Amino acid sequence: MVLKLEDIRLSFDGFCVLDNLSLHVKAGEFVCLLGPSGCGKTSTLRVCAGLESPLSGRVMLGDKIVTDGTKVLPPEKRHIGFLFQDFALFPHLNIFQNVAFGLKGYSKPDTEHRVLEVLKQVRMDKYASALPHTLSGGQQQRVALARALAPKPGIMLLDEPFSGLDSGLRADIRDETLHVLKSTNVAAVMVTHDPEEAMFMADRIVLMKGGSIIQDGAPHELYTNPIDHFAASFFGEINIIKGIIKESTAQTILGNVKTSGFKEGEIVDVLIRPENVIVRPRSDVDQHFHTTKIEAARYLGRDSLLHLCVEDETGACTHLHARIDSQLKPIVDQNIVATMDPARAFVFRAC
Repeated sequence: MVLKLEDIRLSFDGFCVLDNLSLHVKAGEFVCLLGPSGCGKTSTLRVCAGLESPLSGRVMLGDKIVTDGTKVLPPEKRHIGFLFQDFALFPHLNIFQNVAFGLKGYSKPDTEHRVLEVLKQVRMDKYASALPHTLSGGQQQRVALARALAPKPGIMLLDEPFSGLDSGLRADIRDETLHVLKSTNVAAVMVTHDPEEAMFMADRIVLMKGGSIIQDGAPHELYTNPIDHFAASFFGEINIIKGIIKESTAQTILGNVKTSGFKEGEIVDVLIRPENVIVRPRSDVDQHFHTTKIEAARYLGRDSLLHLCVEDETGACTHLHARIDSQLKPIVDQNIVATMDPARAFVFRAC
């Protein structure tokens, strides 16, 4: 392990920020701390960096204890790279000098070689003599990455480093950042509140809530096998419909889902992503399906979002969202059949 946090407890003014949090990161692994604002993501990163002292628990870098509740090794002695929202480039130093700033103890020839090496990695070697204010936001981000990598850190810490960039540039820069970090085999821990960004960047996602880790795993594991309502809904819009347990099956207005661990007759929540709501025109053989009508359709480019009304036996309407191929031409007020793929539905106890 490059980084290990064990039973970290942190509080501010009596308010618990991290509650016995444990985390490990392997060499070359990219881990994203994901969650809503105030869940403890940045505090976890600051504990890793040595910028916050926990009440208890310990932090290890490799086989070295750097925090143990009584001592905290200063950030500058941890051999950690930092990349934050604020690029923090020195305005009076050119790009070469900014990158060289953290190379303490290097000879002049070694410094020059290392600075040019990392600037080439981020495709900024042609700007070595430029001042930061002459560069675009994306170029400044590349320079900040080069400066963080120059001392060859054992691990990189990234705190929402792309949030200040516009959407088009953000996609390009995060792609470049990922490739550079993977090519150097440096471990990385990144904070983000954007689930799509976490799924794009991470080998492993650590989903947090209220200072604790809710779920930890590969992106596809968290998306396809969420542990609860919160985990399921954090990765995108979700439909929640009621089901009743009969013979280990949750019976719903969209079909039945095999499940276990519930009592006969228990009311449960069945969570279905909009892309898992399957719609087709109603035919004469579909009389046993619930009456469903398209209330509205919105074209979104790659797909279209349908607003559906599914009537139960009493005539009450359940409002659902479905996503379908944008090349299909839904008709508002059209009567259709709505079903689901039960293998992609999630059954939880009712909230």
